Amino acid sequence: MRVLLVDDEDLALDRLRTFFNDIEGVELVGQAKDGDEALEAIGRLLPDLVLLDIQMPGRNGLRAAADIAVEPRPEVIFVTAHEHYAPDAFEVDAADYLLKPVRFDRLRQAVERAKRRRALRQQAERTGKLEEEMAALRGSGAAGPEDNGFWVPERHGQRRVPIDAIEWIEAARDYVLLHTDVRSHMLRITMAALEEKLTGTLLLRVHRSAFVRPDKVMEVKRANRSMSLVLTDGANVQVGPSYADAVKAALGLF
Repeated sequence: MRVLLVDDEDLALDRLRTFFNDIEGVELVGQAKDGDEALEAIGRLLPDLVLLDIQMPGRNGLRAAADIAVEPRPEVIFVTAHEHYAPDAFEVDAADYLLKPVRFDRLRQAVERAKRRRALRQQAERTGKLEEEMAALRGSGAAGPEDNGFWVPERHGQRRVPIDAIEWIEAARDYVLLHTDVRSHMLRITMAALEEKLTGTLLLRVHRSAFVRPDKVMEVKRANRSMSLVLTDGANVQVGPSYADAVKAALGLF
């Protein structure tokens, strides 16, 4: 996957370049410092993925993403310190939305999601079934009558995210991020209200700031007295000490 980095801060670019050295299957093909440079580089380099800061001089990242005219359109991952841009970011069909300072496991997860989305689009273009395939990945099947899901804000309204489509959830300052197979959604809700909403579902609380579907756990890591879960998308989720017994029981660990 050919990747273009866009950020007006040198330290942010350096951090991303360092992280990408440890992600397989990617090639950094260029970088840009603002939205205008980004659009020029996208037209010239035709990257598969663009990591795009939002607050930059001149044309910001949101405007740049909306103005991308090349086909096939690259996947976009926004990287920013400001969570309140999330509804606008997902309105332009971003694959993910990373808050600074970026964690390596979240970056790797976002890149893997972008790869899946791109492969899905390519397959759908060949078969003429893009919307059906995207809906299948988003929904993981039809929601049951008691699965009300979450209504998340977007620029021109709201989108329903079925609970069955959510693989894991993490707290992000005053919001939570609902991670599905093909994109993430940002929602303002307290963790207490979230736990009440998720009672009786497949999502298990594993930390004061995280919920996980046990069937998405691929590996359990232990170091001293701590435990973390590696998910199918590559995310590494820490298990809180007070949740460890429940996690072990859910996973059948002894």
